[in-house]
Amino acid sequence: MVMKLNQAGMERGKQEEAAEEEEIVCLDESFFINDNYQLTTFTFGSQVLQLFCLQSSSTDYDLTGQLVWPGAVLLNDYLSKNVKMLQGLSVIELGSGVGITGILCSRFCHEVVLTDHNKEVLKVLNKNIELHSSSATPSCAGLVAEKLEWGNDDDMGQIIQRYPSGFDLVLGADIYILQLLFPSVLNSSHSLSSIPPLFDTVEQLLRLRGGHCKFILAYVSRAKMMDAMVVDEAIRHGMKISEVNETRSVVRNLEGVIYEIKL
Repeated sequence: MVMKLNQAGMERGKQEEAAEEEEIVCLDESFFINDNYQLTTFTFGSQVLQLFCLQSSSTDYDLTGQLVWPGAVLLNDYLSKNVKMLQGLSVIELGSGVGITGILCSRFCHEVVLTDHNKEVLKVLNKNIELHSSSATPSCAGLVAEKLEWGNDDDMGQIIQRYPSGFDLVLGADIYILQLLFPSVLNSSHSLSSIPPLFDTVEQLLRLRGGHCKFILAYVSRAKMMDAMVVDEAIRHGMKISEVNETRSVVRNLEGVIYEIKL
């Protein structure tokens, strides 16, 4: 009798497992992607920009470039007050996202290359480039989007091949990620951060001009660990990092600052 009950229990268990397996739904990656972009107006000094972006992020952390982040607002405010420094320059922007900074620069620069590594972000980036290329607002003829993943030799090789003379200016805003998976790795976060490969890429770009180039980074503080890591990584790469005077401010309740970084 006991054996029969055990057998019956085992059969029910198998049936329940089979039912659970049938209920498993394989979700396409598009399930995690929000592409409900809205045409949004931004004003920086006398400069007014319209571009497509999200108002809230996708569930995929790798799609953060679909939003306009506080660092981009900080950088655009700074550049709009210093447009003379952009006149006639060739510029490459890292982690361009929807392109708000590069598109602003295109009104004053000779050439602007916008880069990102995510294919979904590159789609909306190209959409915004097309929007501004077809608008009545004068735009830089060299405004283009390129794929560039930091630390990817193939991507970097393509950039160097297409732009062998390099750039006058490298730009970046809110382009650092720190993934803290478990408390036990808090003291070994270099392997989980985008900061080291970011500075590897920056160093290569700065050296294309033999050091006659600088990196302007709009930095927004979210973690003390990351604050120190940005400075330490710049120094480790033999760079001089300095805070631009009178740029420290609060953007969307976060403290931000503009750094100028050179070899």
